[in-house]
Amino acid sequence: MTTPSEVPAMHERLLDVGGKKIFVADAGQGAPVLLLHGGGPGASGLSNYSRNIAELAKEFRVIVPDLPGYGRSVKGVDPDDPFGALATAIRGLLDQLGLEKAHFVGNSYGGACALRLALDTPERVDRMVLMGPGGIGTTRALPTPGLNSLLNYYTGDGPSRPKLEKFIRDYLVFNAAQVPDSIIDARYQDSIDPEVVAAPPLRRPKSLRTLWKMDFTRDKRLNRLAVPTLVLWGAADKVNRPSGGRMLAERMPDCDLYEVANTGHWVQWERADLFNRLCADFLAGRR
Repeated sequence: MTTPSEVPAMHERLLDVGGKKIFVADAGQGAPVLLLHGGGPGASGLSNYSRNIAELAKEFRVIVPDLPGYGRSVKGVDPDDPFGALATAIRGLLDQLGLEKAHFVGNSYGGACALRLALDTPERVDRMVLMGPGGIGTTRALPTPGLNSLLNYYTGDGPSRPKLEKFIRDYLVFNAAQVPDSIIDARYQDSIDPEVVAAPPLRRPKSLRTLWKMDFTRDKRLNRLAVPTLVLWGAADKVNRPSGGRMLAERMPDCDLYEVANTGHWVQWERADLFNRLCADFLAGRR
C-alpha cells in the first residue's frame, strides 16, 4: 500500500482561476487525471489521496487541486449553487492548465463536483470515477447520521477535535482503528482556519431550490450523460447511502458499479490497493 512518504516529488503552485487562487499539485506523465477530494472538515487533495497518487502517477499525469473552500485554495463557495461553483472553478483550472479534456476522479463532495462538471460540459470529461459521490438521492430520504455529523461540525458550539474524531472514526471509515491520531490532528488544525470557520464550504441548503439543484437524480441530463463512469461505493458507507450507486447505474447510459465490502465512505483510502487497480484499469480503458 502506498504511504504518504512514497508520494513522488510534485510540482505545487497557486493558479489564478477567474481572479481566485486555486492550489494544485502535479505529478507523472500521460493522460491527465484530476483527483477531487471530499468535503469533510480539514480535507485537502494531497491528504485525501495520499495512498493513490504515487501509484496512479506511474501511468497518468495526476493533478490534485484543493477545492475552493479547502486547503490552500481560496475560501468560500456560493451557497446557492455549491456544486455549480465548484464545477466552474475546476473547469477554469482546466483552462489554466491548457487542457481541453481530462479524466476525473471524485470522492464525495469532489464526486459531486465532477458529476456537475460532466453534466454542464461533457466534452471536457474523458472518463470518470466516482466514490460515494454527494448529491445522489438527497431529496428522496433524510440525511444520514454521518452526513448530519459532517454538516453540524461548524454549528452549535463550533468545531472541536472531539467532533472531528467522532465524524472520522464513527462515520467516515469502516474500521476506526485504521485511522492514526496524526490524521485527525492534522485535519483538525486545517478545519479551524479562521477563513474556513467564517465561511464553511459545506453547509445545509437554505432553500428548496438549492436542495433540488443539489440532487443529481432530479436532473434530466443524467439519463443522457454518456461519459464512461465507474462508481465505487463502500457497502458500509454511513455518510452517503450505498443505494446511491444503484441510482446512478440505473440512470446513466455507460456506468459500471462496484460495491466494496467492509468499507465506509473513504474507498480510496480504506481499500487503496483495490481502488488503485480498478481506477487505473478503468481510466486506461482496460475494463
